[in-house]
Amino acid sequence: MNACNNMKLVQWGIMVELTIIGGGLAGSEAAWQAAQRGVQVRLYEMRPHVETGAHTGADLAELVCSNSLGSDLPDRAPGLLKNELRRMGSLLLECADQTAVPAGGALAVDRQAFSRLVTSRIREHPNIEVIRQEVASIPDGPAVIASGPLTSPDLSEAIARLAGREHLYFFDAISPIVTLESINMDIAYRASRYDRGDQVGGDYINCPMTEAEYDAFVDALLSAERIELKSFEQQLESGVRAGMHTFFEGCLPVEVIARRGRKTLAFGPLRPVGLADPRTGRRPYAVVQLRQDDLAGMIYNLVGFQTNLKFPEQRRVFRMIPGLERAEFVRYGQMHRNTFIFSPALLCPTLQFRRRGDLFFSGQITGIEGYAGNIGTGLLAGWNAARYLLGQSPLQFPEETMLGALCHYITHASAADFQPMKANFGLLPPLGEEGRGQRKSRRVRQQMYAERALSVLDAYLIAQ
Repeated sequence: MNACNNMKLVQWGIMVELTIIGGGLAGSEAAWQAAQRGVQVRLYEMRPHVETGAHTGADLAELVCSNSLGSDLPDRAPGLLKNELRRMGSLLLECADQTAVPAGGALAVDRQAFSRLVTSRIREHPNIEVIRQEVASIPDGPAVIASGPLTSPDLSEAIARLAGREHLYFFDAISPIVTLESINMDIAYRASRYDRGDQVGGDYINCPMTEAEYDAFVDALLSAERIELKSFEQQLESGVRAGMHTFFEGCLPVEVIARRGRKTLAFGPLRPVGLADPRTGRRPYAVVQLRQDDLAGMIYNLVGFQTNLKFPEQRRVFRMIPGLERAEFVRYGQMHRNTFIFSPALLCPTLQFRRRGDLFFSGQITGIEGYAGNIGTGLLAGWNAARYLLGQSPLQFPEETMLGALCHYITHASAADFQPMKANFGLLPPLGEEGRGQRKSRRVRQQMYAERALSVLDAYLIAQ
């Protein structure tokens, strides 16, 4: 039975309560949105009593991988998604804006300040109770499952039994972080790509490489020892359908990218375009960028350097990068398992489970990639769970909006092509005749997509 449009008929005087599993980005946003609509929320987060292997603290909405939420430019797909979420009153976007650190055209945050602020706002809400406890089974009543890519084994088994099919797994990786004082600024220099930034001198620290230095670095990277993934491989053998990729293309380890060709890194995360060295006036052969990771500006992460190298190897190989010869590592890169369900067969665009109208999924477990996408699905699941409990029809955002397009993709993709998806303009319906002119640049068309999306969203929200 398809339960996508079923509603809960609430009787006056009965306490309306919602269970949310997972205190990450999606779960925190879902809790806030439901609570703002008068629903009593019980938000379960198993940390710090049960660790995940990737998280380091106990605060809600901890950012595990990067501290960047992606581009904040209005004519970029991630920027459009953020503007949609701001229009819809996202708590986490508000917290991100308040804890932002310089990052050029991107929205990056002090990850600890961000998580602390989210935790404080959630705890202070009178309609939210935070419960530090692992949930090992699917709740019988109205619930949002936002347990994330590191869902506990017991809950994973419960979801697999409910879904009637095996989970899919892919590997994810996080980048190392170094201290500012250990970076050799006699070699490294500050700059933002094409001078697009907020700080005088540039928002990023750039480590330039000559062709010889780049070649030596790639050689060392390719020969470095990696951490064995035996436990992950066993999960893959038992849990992944034939043909599933081991790595998500959007978060490849740097050593995996290097194996695809000697110049792949130079055209990828190390591309030097728009980053001329002010000391020479010339563009380096390759550039390793470091992005500020805290408000104080004392630690920086290596952009695009997700890795699974052994820790001593990371220290040896990454210190070959000019400017990082004496780098002090606050955190080494590492791999962790990401779990997501096969949403096209299981979820409606409203994020309701197809066979149970009172059960919602949100966040990375649905197949949405990117921090902003996870926040967006949390917002929609929280809204719709509240509407379900209050006897209102669930919302399904128009496909012309970025959030609507993402939810449409994960619930309609083919089995052969489905893998985690980030916000991108390719998900949106084509523009009309006004967008097909030969003289219109890609940038102009992107602006048109963004303007149409926000106009459609505004009209949709007014109509609700």
